[in-house]
Formats: sequence, C-alpha cells, structure tokens
Amino acid sequence: MTVYFIGAGPGAADLLTLRAARLIRSCPVCLYAGSIVPPEVLESCPEGAEIINTARMPLDTIIETIQAAHEAGKDVARLQSGDPSVWSALAEQVRRLSELGIDYEIVPGVPAFSAAAAALGHELTVPTVGQSVVLTRVSGRASKMPEGETLENFGRTGATLCIHLAAHDIDRVVKELTPHYGEHGPVAVVAFASRPEQVILRGTLSDIAQQVKDAGVTRTAVIIVGKVLTAEAFPDSYLYSDDRPRDEHGRTIPCVH
Repeated sequence: MTVYFIGAGPGAADLLTLRAARLIRSCPVCLYAGSIVPPEVLESCPEGAEIINTARMPLDTIIETIQAAHEAGKDVARLQSGDPSVWSALAEQVRRLSELGIDYEIVPGVPAFSAAAAALGHELTVPTVGQSVVLTRVSGRASKMPEGETLENFGRTGATLCIHLAAHDIDRVVKELTPHYGEHGPVAVVAFASRPEQVILRGTLSDIAQQVKDAGVTRTAVIIVGKVLTAEAFPDSYLYSDDRPRDEHGRTIPCVH
C-alpha cells in the first residue's frame, strides 16, 4: 500500500500530469483538499472509490483515515492543489506517515505561479531584466513567516516576486513593495488560473489594490510583481546566440579557464 501525494495542478483537469491521472484512476481511496481541487479532477476516480473531502478534517483525522486504508491494503491518492513542494502542508503529513511506517510517494504537479504566468503570456525570467523569481507569501492566516523572510527584504533585491496566499491583504503588499518597485512598478494578479472562472488583473502598485477589491478577489490568487511584466527592450537569450559554442548535439560547450 502506498500514499500518493499528487500535485493536482492549478485546477484545469487537463493540466494533470500523465502519472497523476493514471494514479487517480487506479486508487480506491482519494482524499482531496476541498474546493481548491475542482470536481473535474475527481471525475477520473474509479467507480466505487471512497472519495473524501478533507477541507474540515483535522490532521490527526486525515492520518487516521490513511492508516485505515493502509490496514485494508488500499492505495491512497492524496490530492494537493498546485505542486506538493510548496504550501501543501505536506511536511507534517509525511512526518506522521514515516512514524507509522506507511510508504508514500510524491507526484509533482503544475504550480500556481506557472499557470499564472501562462495566463499572462509572460516568461518570468527575461534577459538583463529579471533572472530571479522569489516564491513567497505574507504572514497572517497561515503559519508565521520565519525571521527575515519579508516582502521588504525580498523587494530590496528587485527580483520578480510571486506572492501566494495574499490577495486578501493586497493593501499590505502594495505598502511594503512600493518603496522598492515604485508606484509605477508593474503588477499582475491572476485568480483561479486555468479555471473557467479565471480572473486576470494588470496594473501598477498604485492601482492594483483597488482593482483587486473591485473584482472581489480574496483567495486562490497569485500576485506577480516585477519589471519582467512590461519588459520590451532586451537582448535575445544566450540560448539563441551564434556565439554560443555547441557540440554536435547543440549542447553548450563549457568554457575552460
């Protein structure tokens, strides 16, 4: 018996990986994280599968449910939104499973920030404009942020910021980042990326907060801040440069100093 922590992606069922879809079709028990996993994703569960909404279940109850499936010899599909590597409450689950001697496997998924960038039609790393992407959130509803991991500190770098779990606190985001990106700093907010109800807002730090409020966006959104969003004048990537030394397979030949 194995517990599969499956990245269910940002919402669109056709953004599931082939491995994720195969496992969902084969597991007789499926635990899913409430409304953040759309019904379309659950349609692949096998007939007769036990499908459990864990949105209001305490962690201990979730683990007890998994343990019961383990004792019955049933594989479990544990659906997590986006990718399990970020903000999925995975660590505390696998810690308990390890203590119980229950095998688990992690199946990657499409993360929300990738789906948001796709919806915007943007690459988040643009030559000479922005080459670093910071995935972060704000403290508040979720667990406390570690010391030093603040929007102010990340903002000082000028990197592209992908801020999760913060749409409800947009005024704070604007206040803390304006000193570093300026009032005209480009911002985009994508809510429910890849879903039919997807919302895309574009603006600057001077007007994005009002846009978010007017649109009623309070959750399931990614806030992206950075110059890459409006970059137009920049050189082509080194990837396409005629000066890039290549071997017969087109791979870059490392320089030897």
